[in-house]
Amino acid sequence: LASAAEAGRSRSPRDSTPPMFARPVGSERMAEDAIAGSEEGATVVALDGRAVGRRGAATRRRILDATASVLERGGLRDLRVADIARGAGCSPGTFYQYFRDVPSAVLVLAEEAGEGAEPLAALLDADWHGPAGLDAARSLVDGFLAYWDAHRAVLRTRNLAAQEGDARFRDVRNQSLRPLTEGIARMLVGSDGAPRREGVTPYAAAAALVAMLERMAAFHGDLEAYGLRRHEVVETTARILHATVTD
Repeated sequence: LASAAEAGRSRSPRDSTPPMFARPVGSERMAEDAIAGSEEGATVVALDGRAVGRRGAATRRRILDATASVLERGGLRDLRVADIARGAGCSPGTFYQYFRDVPSAVLVLAEEAGEGAEPLAALLDADWHGPAGLDAARSLVDGFLAYWDAHRAVLRTRNLAAQEGDARFRDVRNQSLRPLTEGIARMLVGSDGAPRREGVTPYAAAAALVAMLERMAAFHGDLEAYGLRRHEVVETTARILHATVTD
C-alpha cells in the first residue's frame, strides 16, 4: 500500500517491505493466522510466535483501529506505519510485532468488516412473493447501504486490492458476499429444483444483483450529488431486486 517512490527508499531490515500485497510466508504466516483466529480474551501471539496475552491483544486492537482511522482520513496510498503507530500510541517496531506489513493489518480489518454483511442475508429467508416482500427488499438494500457507509474506507480498499489481483482480498470479499449471493440464488430456483425464469441461471443472476447492490452502496453518494436522494436510490434498487426474484 506504499507508493512506488516509497518502495524504493532505503529502509532498515525491520522496515523492509516486499511487493505491495505479497503474502506472508512460513512462521510469519502461521503467527498471523493465529492472531486473526483468536477470540477476544484469548492468548494472542506475535509474528515470532511469542504469546503476548491480553495486553498484546489490546495493543493489536489499537493498531487496527489506528489503521482504520488513517485509512478514513487519507485513503489507500497514504497508509504509513509511522502514522499508524502514532495513532495507536506505540512505536513502528511494535506494529511489526503483530503485522508483517500494512496490507496485513488492512486484511484483518477487511475480514472484520466482511462479517457485518452476513446478518442481512436473513432477510432473504422470507417469502418475497407476499405483500411484505417489497418491504424486505427495501430493508436489505437500505441495510447494505448503511453497512457500506459504516465501513466505506476498508471495503473500498478491499475491493481495490482484489481488483489489482490480490487473492487474499478477493477471497475475503467473496466470503463476505457469499451469503447474499447464495440466498438470492435460492430464491431463483423453483420447488422442482429448476430455474424459475427461463434462460436465467440462478447463481449468475444472483451474482449480478449483488454486484449491483455493492456498486450502488459504494457510489450512492456520487448519485446524490446529481440530485438523487438516498431513499430514491434505495427504492429503485429494491424494486429491481424484488422484481427479478419474484416475477
